[in-house]
Amino acid sequence: MNASTPQLPATNRTFTQRLSSTRRGARLARLLAVEQLRAWPVSPAVADRAVAIIAELSANAALHGRVPGRDFRLGLALDDATETLRIEVTDTRGERQPTLQPAPPPDRETGRGLLLVDALADRWGTESHHPVGKTVWAELDRRPG
Repeated sequence: MNASTPQLPATNRTFTQRLSSTRRGARLARLLAVEQLRAWPVSPAVADRAVAIIAELSANAALHGRVPGRDFRLGLALDDATETLRIEVTDTRGERQPTLQPAPPPDRETGRGLLLVDALADRWGTESHHPVGKTVWAELDRRPG
């Protein structure tokens, strides 16, 4: 008689939250993400990278993607089958697509957010939503590359 080892099916975990398009909403997105990632099987190194990306994308949504009276949405998805953490930040300013720019001068205090996302994420990009809005997403591999 051959006994096989039972395998648990791959699971997907998701978290979605609408937040006000304000500095406070961006800060809350980061804090909620920290708590959510602690509850999931994500290494501290991946969680730290994810939180930095979430902070940047949420701040961009509150600053550049803000439409008065409209929220932005934070989405997290952990896929055990692909061992990928996906971060999505959706705002209502579809006409303002983010683009990666060269590094600003050292004395400038802004303009490095997408450079940071590009450095920390394994993949990132944007998706337009017609007639209005966009999602900026980033993916992190949970296993060493």
